Amino acid sequence: MNVTTPPKKLTDKDFASDQEIRWCPGCGDYGVLKALQRTLPEMGIPREKLVFVSGIGCSSRFPYYMNTYGFHTIHGRAPAIATGIKLANRDLDVWVISGDGDGLSIGGNHLLHVLRRNVDLNILLFNNEIYGLTKGQASPTSRPGTRSPSTPGGSIDYPVSAARFALGAGAHFVARSVDTLQPHLMEMFRRAHAHRGTSFVEIFQNCLVYNDGVFAHFTDREVADETQLRVRHGEPLLFGAAQDKGLRLKPGTLELEVVKVGEGGVGKADVMVHDETSPVLAMMLASLTPPAFPVALGVLYCHPGACYEDALAAQAGPKAADGPKANLNALLRRGATWTVQEGGRIADA
Repeated sequence: MNVTTPPKKLTDKDFASDQEIRWCPGCGDYGVLKALQRTLPEMGIPREKLVFVSGIGCSSRFPYYMNTYGFHTIHGRAPAIATGIKLANRDLDVWVISGDGDGLSIGGNHLLHVLRRNVDLNILLFNNEIYGLTKGQASPTSRPGTRSPSTPGGSIDYPVSAARFALGAGAHFVARSVDTLQPHLMEMFRRAHAHRGTSFVEIFQNCLVYNDGVFAHFTDREVADETQLRVRHGEPLLFGAAQDKGLRLKPGTLELEVVKVGEGGVGKADVMVHDETSPVLAMMLASLTPPAFPVALGVLYCHPGACYEDALAAQAGPKAADGPKANLNALLRRGATWTVQEGGRIADA
């Protein structure tokens, strides 16, 4: 008689490695690491099926601190390596860890293509609007006027919006959260993992050494209620301590405006309802910035589509035998080719 032993129920401690965590004390990365270690046991994923892939930067030390498989790769190329891992073994649960510099500067090209291809990966982009590991230079998300070793007179670049970049690249899932919002961050991880295809989660994260308090205008407890909009599918876009402020389309335009419920004849029915399947609304929400508007947090966009690895497997399946036969030699010799002869003379092949 065979006796089946149920698998051990894992806890957050089972996902913590034996490596010393070497981030600056108080770094926002600690909060993200803890939130993910607390969320993974709920997902029931065996550790041997988990892979964390990172590029270069403070956040990219992440794989060392996870008691799973992991790869600390090269600058900006984590999406490409993660794609190869997923195509080689579709049963693996692959997470990509990147920063605003790693993912949106040297890695912008790789991030764009993994998003449009819709490979089944979970991408976490830590955004602190600065290069931390290389000592505080301005990054692609740094705001105009940011003074740093690379921009001593203040940055004159127009910053990249990570969420708008992802939406513009054709991402099927885009969400946002903050390093200090543990329950909300865990909810975003659960939603991202449940989505089949590329999931992109931007995490506003504090760098207390080189860019401390850069998000304080909407993350500090004293202002959070009035400056954060927690979006949920099918619910009104309300915010404020009394939930009495909302968003609606300005009459006769395609622009959002802030209204106060109960004033000027505005009722809750006049407030827009969040539709996470609308790419237009998602782009509008991703564009909101204080002080005129709150910062939208939550799942901005979720619209499942065919996964790249499934399409590739179908193309290489049994039906492939009925298609044209590949011939590498014929391909290389097709068209205009030449043979270099002795003495440097060139003859047609």
